[in-house]
Amino acid sequence: MIEIHGADELRRLAGQDIPASPWLEIDQARIDAFAAATLDDQWIHVDTQRAAASPFGTTIAHGFLTLSLIPHFRMQVIRIDGFAMTINYGLNRVRFPAPVLSGSRIRARFAIRDVTDVPGGVQEVTEVTIERDGEQKPVCVAETMVRHYL
Repeated sequence: MIEIHGADELRRLAGQDIPASPWLEIDQARIDAFAAATLDDQWIHVDTQRAAASPFGTTIAHGFLTLSLIPHFRMQVIRIDGFAMTINYGLNRVRFPAPVLSGSRIRARFAIRDVTDVPGGVQEVTEVTIERDGEQKPVCVAETMVRHYL
């Protein structure tokens, strides 16, 4: 766990990689719950029998499920204080190079790329790479923007 106390410490981490988060299993129950919450019940995510005959051999997680886990993974490896609030500001790019198979484990790696001043605080740009256990290609690569307000 990296602990960051305020803007100056955050600026010093720019350009550095953060150790990987713990693994998290993505089981069918989690995939089904995400499908229900988002109303995205495409068969490749929820129909285990049909998905068994697909090129993946099983159901796969929604790309947006994988993306939505970034805050969870981040809280596992980075603790920031010294700000009144922190908000997700957006994404510069997102790619899903490989699937997350039901029953597989994923984890995230973070690399803080830039910290710049914005009115009332600082903006952090971080490259996030989510990997699947046993897979060479990442399952998600995203550049996130977070704003920390004083």
